[in-house]
Amino acid sequence: MEQLYIFGTGHAAVTRNYNTCFAIRDGEDFFMTDAGGGNRILGILQDMEVPLERIHHIFVTHEHTDHILGIVWMVRMIGSRILAGKYQGNLHLYCHQELTDTIYTLCRLTVMGSVIKLFGSRIHLTAVSSGETLEILGHSVTFFDIHSTKAKQFGYRFTLKDGRCLTCAGDEPYNPLCRPYVMGSSWLLHEAFCLYGERERYKPYEKHHSTVKDACELAQSLGIPNLVLWHTEEDHGAQRQKLYMEEGAAYYTGRLYVPEDGTVLDL
Repeated sequence: MEQLYIFGTGHAAVTRNYNTCFAIRDGEDFFMTDAGGGNRILGILQDMEVPLERIHHIFVTHEHTDHILGIVWMVRMIGSRILAGKYQGNLHLYCHQELTDTIYTLCRLTVMGSVIKLFGSRIHLTAVSSGETLEILGHSVTFFDIHSTKAKQFGYRFTLKDGRCLTCAGDEPYNPLCRPYVMGSSWLLHEAFCLYGERERYKPYEKHHSTVKDACELAQSLGIPNLVLWHTEEDHGAQRQKLYMEEGAAYYTGRLYVPEDGTVLDL
């Protein structure tokens, strides 16, 4: 059974939690999505016993700092292992076309030249188009434009071994144009910036984000049986999960997950 490894659950400005990023584990290998905003990802991977040597595929959703800057550290550390003969195979980075130059430039400006020389041979930066399907770790992964109102952003639909699908909807509210990719999914990974009851405090709509109520109503309307909420505020601390679950239960009858950083979910 595949598992969802949740490295971080916070929005861009969190300081105690880590920025939202995660991986799907199949056997000993991981398909990673984003890496947060810094080198804390390295400690998180270590704490969750995720070896860098088992990460060969990373998807980057968009250019915002809380999603892309950790990629520089992944490239640096994996590249160093390649040079030391401690990493078998190649590292594959996937993103939409407009993001390829950004990722390469960030790495070129901040990572040692010997690692940069690995691009094109051992480190491959692959641009994907909306609607394109690739096979990654033996799974069909269909990428799609989420039609962001801010920076261009892609999500994807990941087919599990038993034929069910998991959809990563990015970190903005669902756009009906994405319905072909989201409809019929068994798992939906969706942002929920805050509680609906605290929308005046956090102003999620001004930031083009959702509340718990919004995300739960969406999943209910689409008949999604499993909903994961993240990319949230952290001010409620240990009470966040309880409060979000309570609000969500009023609008959603499926299985609702409000994970903490470091959680592993069986898919």
